[in-house]
Amino acid sequence: MLPEATQARKAIWTAINPHTGMRRIDEAFPPAIRKRTREQEMSIELVNGSVWQVVGSDNFNSLVGSPPRGVVFSEWSLANPQAWALIRPILAENGGWCIRIYTPRGKNHAYRGHEAAKANPQWFAQRLTVGDTDVFSGQTMAAERAELIAEFGGTEGEALFQQEYYCSFDAAILGAVYAAWIQKAEQSGRIGVVPYDPELPVRTAWDLGYDDLTAIWWWQVSGNEVHLIDYYQASGQPIEHYAEVLHGKPYDYANSKHYGPHDAANKLLAAGGRSIVAQLREHGVHMTVLPATSMQNSIAAARKSLEFTHIDAAACETGLDALRQYHYDWDKDLRILSAQPVHDWSSHACDAYEIIGRVWREEFPEAKPQEPKYPAASDGQSGQSIQDIIAAHRRARRGER
Repeated sequence: MLPEATQARKAIWTAINPHTGMRRIDEAFPPAIRKRTREQEMSIELVNGSVWQVVGSDNFNSLVGSPPRGVVFSEWSLANPQAWALIRPILAENGGWCIRIYTPRGKNHAYRGHEAAKANPQWFAQRLTVGDTDVFSGQTMAAERAELIAEFGGTEGEALFQQEYYCSFDAAILGAVYAAWIQKAEQSGRIGVVPYDPELPVRTAWDLGYDDLTAIWWWQVSGNEVHLIDYYQASGQPIEHYAEVLHGKPYDYANSKHYGPHDAANKLLAAGGRSIVAQLREHGVHMTVLPATSMQNSIAAARKSLEFTHIDAAACETGLDALRQYHYDWDKDLRILSAQPVHDWSSHACDAYEIIGRVWREEFPEAKPQEPKYPAASDGQSGQSIQDIIAAHRRARRGER
């Protein structure tokens, strides 16, 4: 399993060994041991009944019902983390195995998995740098480092060198769209516990797909701050599934608004001419559709809003990983970054977040730090201020200490 099915086809299924001129899969699986080869599904059935298949983490649902006995995740740090959530119970049930190989891409799901594996005797974890493998000489490494710095500048060139050759999880992701803004949020303590406030309206922002992911953010505006309190994503599910997820959350949707992209209003032939907006309305979800705008404007709005955003790290873990991962591709031949960010699993969460960036200021044009509702006076008995008493009552209603 590679990050994307198209990448898997190019890198594995149709790849040619330049030394022999043969397809690599034909070298690995000669005709004598094959029973059937399915080009479209990228699968080979062997004469002993086993099946070897190439898939992408963007269509991991294709493995449902297989069930796989073993899975190799290649470039796991770039893959959709939900792939493991789906495959893990299958492997656990049939006593299967898993291998995850990758180069670090920041402190995302791959980093957390590596740290967990080091402490779990059921896993084998190994991190090998260029210093451990002795593949390249010191002179070659010095030349490579100098070339990367010359191409990308001191900061990004050094980060790329540390990432690719020394497996650094701390190095910045080259071409990352939002990583710098997320890093600032972490440094300023805006990523952690961000509880739902029942006295504030809850909004949702959607990016819609069927074969692609559907991503949903739950958010509130508190004074001059955007609070991301929840996140959900899935693929291959009907509209009613997402409506059920929405209504299943413990949030009061009175005075709420649900925002979606411009194409949500398009009529769908497969749905009898009904748009996604119309289908959601049938399930009690009234979506406001935003007009189309350029990707550059959406990214600019999202970056600006991230300066005021607080994120619940646990509830929004997958969405936060996507914000870190979303990146422009580096063209090694032209030596430039792509004009548009890479469309992969991370793009859907980011498209949905960009909707928040576009609307939160417009909806709350007077947003500013909240003033105390009451004077900072004591209740005369406990010595607590009125604000402290009110805050304590709110926490009690939420079941917090």
